[in-house]
Amino acid sequence: MAIDEVTMPAADLYRRAYAPLTDELDYRVEQLDGTLPAELTGTLYRIGPGRHQVGKTLLHSIFDGDGMVSQFVLDGTSVHYRNRYVRTRHFEHGQASDRIRYRGVGGQIPGGPLANIGRLPANVANTNIVDCAGGLLALWELGNPHRIDPDSLETLGPYDFGGRLGFLGAFSAHPKWDPVTGDMYNFGLDLLPTPRIRTYRVDRGGRLHRLASVPMLDLPWNHDFALTQRYLVFVLDPLLPEIGKIAMATHSFIDSLQFKRSKGTRFLLVPKAGGKPRIIEHEALLHVHLTNAYDDGDDVVVELVRFDTEWSEFRRMTGTVNIDSPDVPQFPTSRLMQYRITQAGTVIERELTDISGEFPQYDWRRSTRRHRYSYLAAKSPHAPSLLDSIVKVDHANGATTRCDFGISSVGEPLFVPRSPDAAEDDGWLLFLNHALVENRSQLVILDARDLERGPLATAWLEHHVPWGFHGTFTRRIAAAGSPIPQPDDLPGR
Repeated sequence: MAIDEVTMPAADLYRRAYAPLTDELDYRVEQLDGTLPAELTGTLYRIGPGRHQVGKTLLHSIFDGDGMVSQFVLDGTSVHYRNRYVRTRHFEHGQASDRIRYRGVGGQIPGGPLANIGRLPANVANTNIVDCAGGLLALWELGNPHRIDPDSLETLGPYDFGGRLGFLGAFSAHPKWDPVTGDMYNFGLDLLPTPRIRTYRVDRGGRLHRLASVPMLDLPWNHDFALTQRYLVFVLDPLLPEIGKIAMATHSFIDSLQFKRSKGTRFLLVPKAGGKPRIIEHEALLHVHLTNAYDDGDDVVVELVRFDTEWSEFRRMTGTVNIDSPDVPQFPTSRLMQYRITQAGTVIERELTDISGEFPQYDWRRSTRRHRYSYLAAKSPHAPSLLDSIVKVDHANGATTRCDFGISSVGEPLFVPRSPDAAEDDGWLLFLNHALVENRSQLVILDARDLERGPLATAWLEHHVPWGFHGTFTRRIAAAGSPIPQPDDLPGR
């Protein structure tokens, strides 16, 4: 069904995707279409901004909403849902006051520069949730992770790996794992006291080890990276902060960024084993997420979603939450691209598909090695503002297949293999879909080998889940009956 076939205005459907979910729920899902795969057991965790408001004061940036974790427990025959907000200082303040006390990434404290100067954006723990040493970490890239109980989803507090994070405690929302060693790699951006990229390795026991620290006087904002057997791979687009605007607090953090095309994009290769990083210059790109990377002889190959939309348009789209306007933002035009960095320092570009999409995923067992299949949350021509399809790209033959969900807002598709030694693509894609007309969300399960078959199972929630970002799946079945944390029992109360 196309948007123009629905009587509800497109702007109202768009607002439904970002509408808050203020309740914390815990229940067995009753409406289940299709049949759950019996072998698919474990727990899916998703995270995103669950509400964009402080008390009754509305926030407008997609980056500033309070982090809400959704938990889906699959035991082979049923689905159990639970959601909890991360008890950050920002969340707790919003529970008690209507006055905005903390800066956001996209918003300011009312009162002009004097009210904002010297204040960093508040950690809202809303971007990713990952499994680390048997526990969960809710991530937000400009500050410390927050530890989350994997059963109850209780917030256990901020975590800085025993004080081993850098000065600002920044820990990116996109760690990567070496499938051979089980080690987790990540980075943090430091604007102060010296602009630099700090890189880390976290061993299987959860201990953080500092790797290279790369000073960069013109440090760009960077959200993601990739991992090969030899390198941490960064694609640094020329999104450069104007330090004066940040220092004087005349603009929000995101409005302090300028896309300086003349600076170009830099591919930064940081050796995992130590040694001098390599920097390779390239024409300016604009992207947010990488897929995977691998070494191919002396070359390094990396895959990403490249935006063909101007930064100003992308920036505008990120600030339209809680805006009462008949206009519907246009999702950025994008392409899935591959970049080969040769030993000689040249970069060879190849388009993998021209289908506009985001949140690229793959079989994580293929991390650091060549992968054949990529999966995207994609946009159909009739969906100007939201992603409504799941697309699979076969890199062996260039074929693309898709599953379209009509008037919907689909999220990042996570691949779960059928078994530890199953072939690549032999498994399922799990993702959230917000059916906008019904205003209810679904956990959808597709056979990764046959997207055009449609859902194997659809678990309908009793409500919607606001548009979110990332997540993880673990084979551990969370104890759905764990006690619900009460506010008086939480840290800081």
